[in-house]
Amino acid sequence: MSKYYVLHKPYGYMSQFSPLENKETLADLLDIEKSCYPVGRLDEKSEGLLILTNDKSLTESLLNPENKHPRTYLVQVEGQITKKAIRTLSEGVKISLPNGDYTTLPAKVKKIGKPKLQERRPPVRTDVQSSWIKITLIEGKNRQIRRMTAKVGFPTLRLVRSHIVDLELGQIPAGDFRIFSKAEMYKKLGQST
Repeated sequence: MSKYYVLHKPYGYMSQFSPLENKETLADLLDIEKSCYPVGRLDEKSEGLLILTNDKSLTESLLNPENKHPRTYLVQVEGQITKKAIRTLSEGVKISLPNGDYTTLPAKVKKIGKPKLQERRPPVRTDVQSSWIKITLIEGKNRQIRRMTAKVGFPTLRLVRSHIVDLELGQIPAGDFRIFSKAEMYKKLGQST
């Protein structure tokens, strides 16, 4: 039987169950079916919405770049981000990836006020000025948002995935999860059952 979990992955955890030397993993947070795995990843320093499931067809659909599922992130950057930087991020940025340079696809980017989020543990640096943007991507390269904001001169301080398509993190506390039915999950993700 297919299982569907939405986890609020906290800062400092790896998006995997297998042990990793001196690192906290999903196994330190969750005791769920061994057949369930995360769909995609959030790096150790990123927080927010992470789907875990044993539904292979859903996993394949969400991970297939041709399907262009939008993913939305709330991003705190160092400094007061400029209109020019937002325009550049929206149009596409040339970033360096482990396998070479890559120009990102157009994204939806806008400056926002400080969102209502739980405080991060450990807290974000308070000795620097910062601002927030909301960015929606239809791709997911390695540390893409961090590379993008650094490229335009506004390094990422905090990164929280809030949505995948219409599936929302909402008020799930950090480290906690919510169970979804197949019908709920597929509807939120725009999948046909």
